[in-house]
Amino acid sequence: MKKDTLTARLSQLPSSPGIYLFFNIKRELIYVGKATSLNNRVKSYFRGARTSRPIEQMIHTVEDIKWIETDSVLEAIILEGTYIKKYRPKYNIDWKDDKSWNYIVITNDTYPRVLTIRQHELDAITHEFKYVFGPFPGLNTKATMRLLSQLFYISSCTPKAKRPCLYYQMGQCLGVCTGNISATEYKRKVIQPLIAFLKGGKKRVLSTLKRRMKKASKEHDFEEAARLRDQINKLQRIHDIALLNKSFISDISEKKDTNRNRIEGYDISNLGATGKVGSMVVAEYGEQKKSDYRKFKIKTVKGQSDVDCLDEVIRRRLKHSEWPFPALFLIDGGKPQVNRVVRILKEKGIAIPVVGIAKGKERKKNEFIVGEGVGAKKIHWIERHKVLLTQVRDEAHRFAISYQRKLRKIK
Repeated sequence: MKKDTLTARLSQLPSSPGIYLFFNIKRELIYVGKATSLNNRVKSYFRGARTSRPIEQMIHTVEDIKWIETDSVLEAIILEGTYIKKYRPKYNIDWKDDKSWNYIVITNDTYPRVLTIRQHELDAITHEFKYVFGPFPGLNTKATMRLLSQLFYISSCTPKAKRPCLYYQMGQCLGVCTGNISATEYKRKVIQPLIAFLKGGKKRVLSTLKRRMKKASKEHDFEEAARLRDQINKLQRIHDIALLNKSFISDISEKKDTNRNRIEGYDISNLGATGKVGSMVVAEYGEQKKSDYRKFKIKTVKGQSDVDCLDEVIRRRLKHSEWPFPALFLIDGGKPQVNRVVRILKEKGIAIPVVGIAKGKERKKNEFIVGEGVGAKKIHWIERHKVLLTQVRDEAHRFAISYQRKLRKIK
């Protein structure tokens, strides 16, 4: 490719995610790569700097460049795997190292499981899998499975277990554990769309889901229609949900991005006018994240005021910009506590929902107080996840009490 032609080609590169293809003078595909921004990534090869990577040492042999845009990094990863598996470009040396080869597999179980495995595991037990996708080099498998589970309601629980799993309570399991969904329906609703997606057919998946949503609405199955609508929305904005490959993490420049799966729960515990403490507990994907728990010894509040103590705790928490923001602030308390937190967040220009849990009039039933400005969609989510929110509130209460007792023992 002549220099002026190459320059013109580079100027046409889009800023979207996708894969790029390098060809030599013989029209052979010699390298395939993925990028969050095709423009930035491909141009970086032609800026003069060189590293020890073979493709950068041999970039002068590139005679043609092509690219394919995708809606997300995840789709770029999948597409890259498809091209590498088919063409085996000579400069994709990472693919020659078994340690970097990851696969997504689907088992033959009655309720098929979705797993990630390494190349050597695949070689040993290939006969157990119905579908194999990959390889995907350097894939952040934990984050990938977490995202795929969110998008497709993949179940990891035991069929017809003694009690519902936590993900069922969160609305992320369709009822494998409770027997609410048959194996046939699970394959139709979960596994078939997942397979189509992993084959690069996101548009086909969306079309199928939209058709099923309309059918559910006509049949007055409004709960199923709402679930499908949520799934469609997630798939349409998948590029906003996660960047899965570790090499792309530094695209995440704003530390205060809201983590859509993080809930922070707060409680105040006091023994008279002294011994006042606060707690912050964290749940992510419905599970306790104890490494992010925090304790607060109240420093500025005189007398006995849970609202003022909470005010101090929230303000101190917000000073820590290195802590990711949650999707929801959960408060053990009623309207006074919720209103105070809402006011603080408004002062800081932070738009995150606040929910309080207080004992009802009979002190037997929890009362959920939703802060000002929470939209209908979030209110619907809260209604569906009251069990989870109550568990987080109880954990915040336990953590605050245990901290106070520890301080009393020290004294």
